[in-house]
Amino acid sequence: MILPPFQFNTQPFHLVEESPWPFYLGTVSFFFLLSLIDYFWFSSWNLIFAFVMLILTLKVWSRDIIRESVFLGGHSAEAETNFKWGMGWFISSEVFFFLAFFWAFFHFSLVPNIETGNVWPPIGISPMAPFAIPLLNTMLLLSSGISLTWCHHSVLQADFSSSMFGIILTIFLGVYFTLLQIFEYQESFFCFNDSLYGSIFFLATGFHGFHVLMGTMLLVIVGIRIWQGNFSPTHHIGLEVSSWYWHFVDVVWLFLFCCIYWWGG
Repeated sequence: MILPPFQFNTQPFHLVEESPWPFYLGTVSFFFLLSLIDYFWFSSWNLIFAFVMLILTLKVWSRDIIRESVFLGGHSAEAETNFKWGMGWFISSEVFFFLAFFWAFFHFSLVPNIETGNVWPPIGISPMAPFAIPLLNTMLLLSSGISLTWCHHSVLQADFSSSMFGIILTIFLGVYFTLLQIFEYQESFFCFNDSLYGSIFFLATGFHGFHVLMGTMLLVIVGIRIWQGNFSPTHHIGLEVSSWYWHFVDVVWLFLFCCIYWWGG
């Protein structure tokens, strides 16, 4: 039996329409990483173009999501539950992604081989002082987690002026963290090619920095939505899952600081 058209719109689950933005975002992200490598080696300015394209792709995709959520009412309670499950599984995959770096680090640091001079850090490597910029970055990320939690609770209480201040403070701390990490890389006494230590260090901290950058972009979108009045105390799934991601990034940095900077140095 063929149901009337209006009955198809009463189901509680989110039906995803065809969209080109996931493919574009994957392509632009890949080009961004290639441009980042090109910048490190040859100081190429392709990175700026790739970054602008990444921002524009995120903007148009978030525009469509906001439209289907706020104006079309496509994000029901069941849909929001599925979104939470999706973010949860995504964060779980990210846990194993960073676990691979920690596995490699402890594999070589606990049992140094002859290639590293039977010591860790390897001979010729001068690790970064853990209680300088790394400690400051730790305090910045912990503070950003507090300010983001403040923003979330302000939305729950319909205090959107406080939530706006909290999200701006969180974005500022995230940007400040990224700038300090860039400065740290420039002042480093070793590079990516300097033994196993250099490779693992820059892979682990570099990918974490990339996650901070992506998280900051998500928070910028959340801040724009708060300013436009898209959230309510009962409907703010974008803020909630973005805060999950940001807190995950905070926890990863704590492990990086304790294991690689402090204990490993």
